[in-house]
Amino acid sequence: MNKKLIAAALGAAFLAPIGAMAQETDLAKRVEQLAAELEKVKAELAAQKAQAAAAPAPAPAPAAPAIRAAGAPLQAPSNAPAPIAAVTATPASAMTQDTVLTGYGEVNYNHPVRNASGSQTDVRRAVIGFQHRFDEKTKLVSEFEWEHAVASAEDQGEAEVEQLYVEREFAGGLRAKAGLFLMPVGLLNQNHEPTAYYGVERNFVETRIIPTTWREAGVGLTGEFGEGYTWDAGLTTGFDLTKWDPASSEGRESPLGSIHQEGQLAKSRDLALHGALNWRGYPGLLVGGSVFTGKAGHATAGFPAQGARVTLWDLHTRYTPGAWDLSALWAYGRITDTNALNATFVGNPTPVPSSFAGWYLQAAYKLWQKSDFTLSPFARFESFNTARSYSALPAGLGVPSAGYERVATVGANLLVGQGVVLKADYQKFRDDKSQDRVNLGVGFSY
Repeated sequence: MNKKLIAAALGAAFLAPIGAMAQETDLAKRVEQLAAELEKVKAELAAQKAQAAAAPAPAPAPAAPAIRAAGAPLQAPSNAPAPIAAVTATPASAMTQDTVLTGYGEVNYNHPVRNASGSQTDVRRAVIGFQHRFDEKTKLVSEFEWEHAVASAEDQGEAEVEQLYVEREFAGGLRAKAGLFLMPVGLLNQNHEPTAYYGVERNFVETRIIPTTWREAGVGLTGEFGEGYTWDAGLTTGFDLTKWDPASSEGRESPLGSIHQEGQLAKSRDLALHGALNWRGYPGLLVGGSVFTGKAGHATAGFPAQGARVTLWDLHTRYTPGAWDLSALWAYGRITDTNALNATFVGNPTPVPSSFAGWYLQAAYKLWQKSDFTLSPFARFESFNTARSYSALPAGLGVPSAGYERVATVGANLLVGQGVVLKADYQKFRDDKSQDRVNLGVGFSY
């Protein structure tokens, strides 16, 4: 340091003024400080390396979970646990926007007013879903459902894949999907979580006329245009009329529900087309409709209804001004070319109907809200007929068409936070009064 000062002083005496010498001295001090800090950092790094070399080798890391951390590749080693186990072991904080866990479920209690012994409690359904985004434009949507608590050969429960499709987004808001997906029909089919509808049970029109939860395998397109218009179109599997059981009451309960295929080894000789159009151009208002049509014979050898076609239309609207929630829906279905088929069913109680229809009106009001609680009373009136008409048969061999059943439902939903709902309602049937009942339920969605 003394040599540098002497050199600086000599330089100042012969080559520069006194001010320049001061600047040179300050620069030299800064250089020395930086050099000292650098030596300190080097010493610390050397000590860390020595400590790491002396420490024992770490234990092997646990298998990587199926849900990846941000930026990591989605792959698991050969000894990775099954996906469900991985999700159970993964804390919520480790979940990323790349893979999202969803789910919903409900437990319901039904008490027939005129037959208390028929009261029952049922774990109606439990659903777990995974949505994985491969990139900003491509995602996988999947949902797996269990109904009635236990699924086995001796029990009434079911285990099923509710959705399983890949979606890709293109320019202009156009989206394409392929796989097993819900049909864009009505108000309930695509939005059927317990927190999304009023009443303990799903309404009759959107369960018996429009089957719930109705999904098909195929390809679909979704897009937008104009001011608030959205559209859906697709080519998918359809119904299988060869499954109709004339000795069972299932077809009377829900004509299409008894012959839908749900992606299970679905006959695909005859495919179906669907289209839907919705408008949301006014705040709080939705107006839309849909159509689904396809043949249902599938060139089955010896089947007498090869030309049978299933077609279903619906019109729907929902308006939410302020605290009100108002909705209405009409659905109408047809099955053609059933004459020869029904002739083989003579003597059975449930031939194939040629038409079926239903509608409902519903009003709900957000009456009370405090903290995380929201109470919404509602009333719904619906009318439906699962056997509105039959094709012509010789006199004395046909089954008379059924009348419209009319059901009035009054009740309330108590929303707890954003994901839990408590429900209670009373349902009054006009014709089959033995069905009058009180319903209680709890549901959740996340």
